[in-house]
Amino acid sequence: MTAFARNQWYVAAYGREVGRDLLGRTILNEPVAFYRSEETGTVVALADRCVHRRFPLTAGRLDGDRVVCGYHGFTYDTTGTCVYVPGQKRIPRTARVNSYPVVEQDSFVWVWIGDPALADPGAVPRAKHLADPGWTTVGGMEPIDAGYGLLVDNLMDLSHETYLHGGYIGTPEVAETPTTTEVDEGAGIVRVSRHMDDAECPPFYARSTGIEGRITRWQDIEYHAPCLYLLHSRIAPVGVLPGPDGDDSHAFHVEITYAITPSTDGHVYDFWCVSRDFAQDDEEVTTFLHDFNRTVVMQDVDALNLLQKALDTEPEGYQELSINIDTGGLAARRILARLAAEGAGPSVPVPAPAR
Repeated sequence: MTAFARNQWYVAAYGREVGRDLLGRTILNEPVAFYRSEETGTVVALADRCVHRRFPLTAGRLDGDRVVCGYHGFTYDTTGTCVYVPGQKRIPRTARVNSYPVVEQDSFVWVWIGDPALADPGAVPRAKHLADPGWTTVGGMEPIDAGYGLLVDNLMDLSHETYLHGGYIGTPEVAETPTTTEVDEGAGIVRVSRHMDDAECPPFYARSTGIEGRITRWQDIEYHAPCLYLLHSRIAPVGVLPGPDGDDSHAFHVEITYAITPSTDGHVYDFWCVSRDFAQDDEEVTTFLHDFNRTVVMQDVDALNLLQKALDTEPEGYQELSINIDTGGLAARRILARLAAEGAGPSVPVPAPAR
């Protein structure tokens, strides 16, 4: 168990999810109500509990840009300040709820749960392709009943594709090809690369690109702790994809994006996106990639739910085994532990590195 890294930005929603209806999400064990200001169009984030009897504000309603509690009518402005209480003119000095810094960027709504004085909008990591008209993107979100660290582990080690996602995105070469790992501890970034020069083309790419036969396939992971995960994927017929500094304009490019947001102890939000730079106006390809990738995501969801249940029954002090393919995941764990140590918070299960 380590602490949540509280003084960090986390994805709370897609921008398209936040409108004039109150949206509730629990981030780092804190229930938050989101809505879009009628006056400015910006996203507002307030603690989702009325100060009076702790009734969820998301069970209330909006009156212009004010939130009206659905239990006794306490009313709050966009700063969380109570501006009306029933039956009296004097508003108690302590009648306010927390408001949280918000940044809307690259299709995501980011929220800062920690010390608001430390919230730097310029520190939000970028996923520019999500808002770039040169890319077509599909996506979704799935809640997982497993620890936040288990999803980080899952995404940092893609060798599981061969076994868990065989017939979808996994082929034998994914598990057989060694990886290289680079760690920038100070920036909180881990990069894991796997370059396959002669690989089977999985259905995910065969059906979306039309490629037949063997392919060159590159997977370059870029994890920005604690929340943003980017997988730069490139494929081409064997012999077409050049070296790292060469022209790869003849390759098919897919950007796989995950936002990994702790909800409560043992629960995590899995935001996922698939962006492509080919067949951009082909609705059939768009539908296929959405539905196919959601199936892959749900395979991960089911596996992590099962894994969490298994870990919950393990005796205290059980010995975990790690191997070469876990290098990136172990580096991510170290960074997450460091970030958490910089600001104490509620506990979140991140499996301890093997000794």
